[in-house]
Amino acid sequence: MEIEHHHPGGRVAAVGDEDDDATLVEQVRLTVPTTDDTTLPVWTFRMWTIGVVSCALLSFFNQFFAYRSEPIIISQITVQVAALPVGHFMARVLPERKFSAFGREWSMNPGPFNIKEHVLICVFANAGAAFGNGGAYAVGIVNIIKAFYRRNISFFTGLLLIITTQVLGYGWAGLMRKYVIEPAQMWWPSSLVQVSLLRALHEKEQGRGMTRGKFFLIALICSLAWYTVPGYIFPTITAVSWVCWAFPSPLVSPFFAIVNVLVGFVLLVYIIVPACYWGLDLYDAGTFPIYSTDLFTGAGQLYNITAIVNDRFEIDMGAYAQQGKIHLSLFFAISYGLGFAAIAATLSHVALFYGKEIYQRFRESYNGKPDVHTRMMRRYDDIPNWWFYQLLAVTMAVALVLCTVFKEEVQLPWWGLLFACAIAFIFTLPISVITATTNTTPGLNIITEYCMGLIMPGRPIANVCFKVYGYMSMNQSVSFLNDFKLGHYMKVPPRSMFLVQLIGTVVAGTVNTMVAWWLLTTVPHICEKALLPEGSPWTCPGDHVFFDASVIWGLVGPHRIFGPLGYYNALNWCFLGGLVSPALVWLLARALPGHAWWISLVNLPVVLGATANMPPASPLNYTAWCFVGAVFNFFVFRYRKGWWKRYNYVLSAAMDAGVAIMGVVIYFALSGHPLNWWGSRGEHCDLATCPTARGVQVDGCPVL
Repeated sequence: MEIEHHHPGGRVAAVGDEDDDATLVEQVRLTVPTTDDTTLPVWTFRMWTIGVVSCALLSFFNQFFAYRSEPIIISQITVQVAALPVGHFMARVLPERKFSAFGREWSMNPGPFNIKEHVLICVFANAGAAFGNGGAYAVGIVNIIKAFYRRNISFFTGLLLIITTQVLGYGWAGLMRKYVIEPAQMWWPSSLVQVSLLRALHEKEQGRGMTRGKFFLIALICSLAWYTVPGYIFPTITAVSWVCWAFPSPLVSPFFAIVNVLVGFVLLVYIIVPACYWGLDLYDAGTFPIYSTDLFTGAGQLYNITAIVNDRFEIDMGAYAQQGKIHLSLFFAISYGLGFAAIAATLSHVALFYGKEIYQRFRESYNGKPDVHTRMMRRYDDIPNWWFYQLLAVTMAVALVLCTVFKEEVQLPWWGLLFACAIAFIFTLPISVITATTNTTPGLNIITEYCMGLIMPGRPIANVCFKVYGYMSMNQSVSFLNDFKLGHYMKVPPRSMFLVQLIGTVVAGTVNTMVAWWLLTTVPHICEKALLPEGSPWTCPGDHVFFDASVIWGLVGPHRIFGPLGYYNALNWCFLGGLVSPALVWLLARALPGHAWWISLVNLPVVLGATANMPPASPLNYTAWCFVGAVFNFFVFRYRKGWWKRYNYVLSAAMDAGVAIMGVVIYFALSGHPLNWWGSRGEHCDLATCPTARGVQVDGCPVL
């Protein structure tokens, strides 16, 4: 593998006229610099030291805390802030002596700590935080096998499972770079937050007004101070906490995407659900709470999932017949239907609205002028495609060995792996396009669980393995592409990005596996709430959700919920509705060319998937989210563009960093000293979780 070489030329100023960069999205033009210093070193001792250490530490702590009753996620933005003083300190104290090795001259201290080193450190940290997920998603398989199903899985098998699911996504990302990184309209809004923060931390500003660095510091302190209120003093108001929930996303999402989310939210929460619940009593809706993710019996009681699992971890048909079919709350059932529709709509929307350009790029006949950032990146050696092909081939080979040699441990047959990879490959491009243009990522977890549950019912481990290879490899791919776009904007050599992402992924996956194995083998009765000592923190809340999903989709199977043996088989028509609906929008835009500019902004995958975060998000969260987004990305963007250009994304980064840092401080300093008063006891609306039908008796609820 050849190391990156910079082309000669020193500092490049690539500022064109307005026509030259007319294809640029305005938010990008206002945020991303059109200059590049090709002399800045990136392969430095500082970068490798801070990057690898931060990746390992974030992997360790995030995986460790994932098992506790109140898990926390330490995101990469904490490293992004902390790396600056550490980098400057190392630049002051490391020796400047130059060495020669392998025909090259290098130094532990090649000069001041620079912005490109900082970008690569952030990429390392992002891998350590599993791109915001905390620990590697595939660790959940190891957890439920050992702690819930009490079956054996070796450390080596678990490590291969976790690493291959992570690296496989990197292979998909490499194949899609040409289509979702180089085009200017694929602008990846969330990457602009990183660009703004990095510029605020590194660039020296002159002129009137507050500098971005000072503004970031003030906003960070305000965020730190405010989060003590919903995070510790007054948790009840968390439902309307704009700082800890609304700020990270609406400041980043484009206004048209916010409008699409608002439309989807209003249609579901204030029109469809009330009409179906109180008007139609659809699916005997009144027998169950209107808003719940729990599973119920036909009488409105909570469904006892563990009672239908026998000693061999198969479905006990006698116990299942005794409890009856699984029922869902109306909101949960409709949410599943919308999830089916959103997945199908993603394919048709991207095919209709972006298919022509994707096809042109595939045929290598695209004649459009590249934007300034793509032209500047051509000064660096690109990543050869065969690197990604080789990576995919090796990863697939290892995964196939895992599914054949260790089949008894993972249950997934070799053809199941290939099918999962096919799903991931098919959906990676359309979902990347949606994410790159709207800052919203539709999930594949529903469709992967559904498919494997139909094909191999009664195999829960096979189901979750299929989900991880199909869904999470795609999700990893989108995250990798987001980092690639950050490197594209910051003019980081592509081969440097490749190696840092790959090494960071392997380091993070290895540390995740080691921490999981350590806790699973040393903490007695970990994840078993009934057997743990009173007050024990090792309750594994996330893994209980993962386990329940494996039982529902793997043991019970979708055919007993959404199939002919289930109560909700009509929801399968949502697949067809989602597939067809974008075509109606596309035809309307062509029929009314005078209105096509706004009709084409109707993004049905976003509309249909708008409420995917409910719960845990509440309706108040959504109204605050949309309000804040409209204020900053419509009114401020339109009428105070200078302020927006200078501070908007910096403010978003400061809010995120403040919540992340104070969340860690509260966890370590105050978690053992909770406050006990009215404001710390939930939402005070217990009836929201009660049925409304007459005569239904549920503990804690009135009988109507």
